[in-house]
Amino acid sequence: MNVPSPNVLMLYPLFSAESFWTFGESCKVLGVKRPAAPLGLITVAAMLPESWTVRLIDCNTAPFNDEDLAWADVVFTGGMMPQQADTLRLIELCRAAGKPVVVGGPDPTSSPHIYERADFRVLGEAESVIDEFIAAWEGGARSGTFTAPKFQADVTKTPVPRFDLLKFEDYLYLGVQYSRGCPFTCEFCDIIELYGRVPRTKTIEQMFVELERLYQMGYRGHLDFVDDNFIGNKKSLRQFLPKLAEWQRTHGYPFELSTEASVNLADDPELLELMGAANFFAIFVGIESPDPATLVAMRKKQNTRRNIAESIHKIYAAGMLVTAGFIVGFDNEKVSMADAMIDFIEEAAIPVSMVGLLYALPNTQLTRRLEREGRLHAGHDVAPTIGADQCTAGINFDPVRPLRDILTDYKRVLEHVYSPAAYSGRVDRLMTLLDRSRQRHELAEGDIRAKLGAMETVHKVVTALPEARGPLWQTFMNCAKRDTTSARIAVQMIAAYAHLGPFSRKVIAAIDARLAALDEQIPNPAVVAGATEARHLA
Repeated sequence: MNVPSPNVLMLYPLFSAESFWTFGESCKVLGVKRPAAPLGLITVAAMLPESWTVRLIDCNTAPFNDEDLAWADVVFTGGMMPQQADTLRLIELCRAAGKPVVVGGPDPTSSPHIYERADFRVLGEAESVIDEFIAAWEGGARSGTFTAPKFQADVTKTPVPRFDLLKFEDYLYLGVQYSRGCPFTCEFCDIIELYGRVPRTKTIEQMFVELERLYQMGYRGHLDFVDDNFIGNKKSLRQFLPKLAEWQRTHGYPFELSTEASVNLADDPELLELMGAANFFAIFVGIESPDPATLVAMRKKQNTRRNIAESIHKIYAAGMLVTAGFIVGFDNEKVSMADAMIDFIEEAAIPVSMVGLLYALPNTQLTRRLEREGRLHAGHDVAPTIGADQCTAGINFDPVRPLRDILTDYKRVLEHVYSPAAYSGRVDRLMTLLDRSRQRHELAEGDIRAKLGAMETVHKVVTALPEARGPLWQTFMNCAKRDTTSARIAVQMIAAYAHLGPFSRKVIAAIDARLAALDEQIPNPAVVAGATEARHLA
């Protein structure tokens, strides 16, 4: 069947408006619209036939209208759980306009039943199944489900993403991917369910084609390796990093790099040295809890048998700041967990500490266990439209600890770690621990972060947040006096507070509302006693 090459409209759905990860106010300060670009969709775009015409609209940065939809022969959409509600909205808009819609990504793969209204569902890693979809479309099919075999995608054949579909100026940073998968078995995590426990890496030559493409397109600045665990395949990484450092040097260090890695990175001085030489400046680490018993219960044993704060300080000594994830609500938590978490965050000096409530994600070991135990709430796989990143709507199961205690502990942690004085103090201490002698000190010419001066950035933040004026200015001045290179990093942390400070207060207010709702559910003991006495007298 001879089917004309289609016009493909790719729509990247809105994220939940309320999230620690959106950094909305920080983006405004820095003059961008979103932190990160949609790497998944532009990678899928590169897998489509060259004869297919593709447009991308990121719904988080730009509106789309009836003319955009009228142009399209088929619409691609999908994403993560915090994008679920908008993905479903887009599906209905497409159906109403008579446009076939293709959905894919992590959330449709984990919860395909939620996306039954889509005409096509492409589930799993696209490399393994996209050709089947293309053949079906060109054969005249206008619906179908295509499921990739798990963990078998050959990432050495993944094409260079269609970076040309992006408006670089809309984003604080762009992303590339070197590896997929993670060797660990954390009970609450869906990464190993989606991508497996054997990290698969692209070839070194592939990576340099991608980096060279971005360089030739004129991109300069923050580039994030979006890997699930960058050090999951250390053997391959040891071969890649020296060449990456050399590429950076010969190109004048166009990119300042970040990634996600497990805390055992701190055990490997060679890798730390190599990453510093390659101009990595930031690492996200999932810490979750400072309590060893809790870590063992959640199967995050790589965080045990160590002083985690000392491990974080080793990463600082290699010139890389750490942002970290923490979770409240595990079964094995102690009554004093709030104090322990606060003390740890302060000892480790981690300014950006993403603290959330435990959320049982679809298709994880945790969710399956809770379901067996009869503790999983109905609709656990339906994303809340507010607080979809486990802040206000977490604990979607019956916890072991009283819910009131969990919420109270969570509130206490947020109240402390995002108070202006505590946050500023951690930034100040971080800068005394950060040894950036390996990294390039100046931003590359053309880096969007260089458009706004340090003083102007701090002024914008403290003008919007007058309650933080004193601590933030003092921290900036302390860092500037010690070291101008650390002052630049401190300014980035201060810009982050433009979002983190106000958003933490929104979350605290939402937790207060949940606590008040719990109070309404608890019968008044005096009323209960009176009713009992009345029944006896009757």
